Amino acid sequence: MQDLTFGIIGGLGTLAGADLFLKLVKSRAVMADQGRYHFLFEQHPFRDVAVPLTRDASMTGRKLYVFKTCQSFESRTADAVLMPCFASHTFREELQAELSVRIVNMMDALGQALRDALPDGGRIGILASDYVRHARLFEAQFGERYDIVYPTDATQATLMEAMYGIDGIKAGNTEGLCLEHIHQACQELVDAGAALIVPGMTELSLVASALQRRGIAIVDVNQVYADYATSLADGQVNLVFKLGIVGGVGPAATVDFMGKVVKNTTASKDQDHIKMVVEQNPQIPDRTANLLRHEADPTVALYATCKRLESEGANAIAIPCNTAHAYVERIQPHLSVPIVNMLTETVTHIVNKYGKCTKVGLLATSGTVESRVYHDAAAGQLELVAPEPAYQEMVMDAIYGPEGVKAGYTQGHCADQLRAAISHLQGRDARVQILGCTELPLIFAQTDNFRVAEETVALVDPTDVLAKRCVQLARPGVADNDRLHQRV
Repeated sequence: MQDLTFGIIGGLGTLAGADLFLKLVKSRAVMADQGRYHFLFEQHPFRDVAVPLTRDASMTGRKLYVFKTCQSFESRTADAVLMPCFASHTFREELQAELSVRIVNMMDALGQALRDALPDGGRIGILASDYVRHARLFEAQFGERYDIVYPTDATQATLMEAMYGIDGIKAGNTEGLCLEHIHQACQELVDAGAALIVPGMTELSLVASALQRRGIAIVDVNQVYADYATSLADGQVNLVFKLGIVGGVGPAATVDFMGKVVKNTTASKDQDHIKMVVEQNPQIPDRTANLLRHEADPTVALYATCKRLESEGANAIAIPCNTAHAYVERIQPHLSVPIVNMLTETVTHIVNKYGKCTKVGLLATSGTVESRVYHDAAAGQLELVAPEPAYQEMVMDAIYGPEGVKAGYTQGHCADQLRAAISHLQGRDARVQILGCTELPLIFAQTDNFRVAEETVALVDPTDVLAKRCVQLARPGVADNDRLHQRV
């Protein structure tokens, strides 16, 4: 079993955070395997910590505090974050959408506990702040399964004083008048038919045992939250997929690839599209120049770019550059997220669509051709042929020439040069041809019917193949590679 690190957000309610931490450390799962679990407790000055959560309380400061703390845990590679604050769970989804580390849902934890304790249709009494009550957090989670009751307005005001007053729990008092007021609120809910009291304030865990001794059936939410989090440790959790893109190799191809990801995504609204983070680094040394003439090595630049994408929470990395794949084998072992290999995906696509042992022409930079990265990917599956030297020079001219695609041209001389190379390969019986430089599809798009004289050939665009594969990986439940998923 893998080690697990949990981050606990402190400072939202100082005592509640500390109570949750203690209950995590003492939980059955942790005590049974203490060497496996690691805990990070982070608390910073939070100016709104003592501000009563009234109906109209502002959440802005709380949102930013929680988000920054989650980012800190994310940077320290925590597996999950616990957020002992019901008010913060009213905006948990907003936070989760911007994070790659999972925030364990306290409402799900309560849901599991309620299923074990109470049949559907039962009545539960809620003790929550004015803010959480008005936000209808409990109705959204449990309204269809349980009948929900709250204290009367007068009792609610007394409850708020017992929590936020100068002699309240927030001030460190867990006995005396504040406990009596909370007990009275519980009793009122019991008299109203509540079979179980469910706190919507995590500080109530500090007095849960005292209330239970008085005969009140009340949930210790911090204990429930701790037990739930550790029970999830072996379950796979799919978060919102984020694709990292190594950009600038070359710049136009990067934009083209992103467009293909968007085009191939089934979406009815903006939020259905894939999250992408791009590290646009046109200063990565030229891959072909290194492979052919031993000029500046791009290995470190490619690796550094991938590491930045990794730190931004990418679940997988795409490199829309065929020649750069000559370096993938060097850098992949040093990354914790996978690079989706455009070359192997292209070979798989061709085999599936056109059959094994198909004769395939390779239109690519001389660096890609001479590095034999496509030949290695196609070994035993396809018969790969490259242009003869004169025609390979035409391909290079179409890419790098003064009127080539890297200079911003997509018609005229570069198109004529590329067409001549395609015709040459077609004459060598290559009925399928790979547009093996990511800029070449900017000249001629992928098609099954590219006309050459009186015949047609199929042109395969590896960036389109890569885009479709990335879209597939982004779908919930796809588990081709365990590293594409967060484990909690």
